[in-house]
Amino acid sequence: MGKAKADALKLIESLPEDCTWEEIKYRVYVHDAIEKGLEDVEAGRVVPHEQVMSEMEEWLADLNPGRAADGSQG
Repeated sequence: MGKAKADALKLIESLPEDCTWEEIKYRVYVHDAIEKGLEDVEAGRVVPHEQVMSEMEEWLADLNPGRAADGSQG
């Protein structure tokens, strides 16, 4: 049995007996997203927090040129 199938079966077996299809789909989606994220971290496909914050400050400054990055009026 493949890893994905084994993981899916284990995940489904851990859900309550009265779970819905929506909950099953959501749990599988979240599990897949976490697995992909962990693979990205392992492969070095990450952006440092400081870089993200710097880019966000620049983006927000471009959206609101009259407002300083700290939220005060400039």
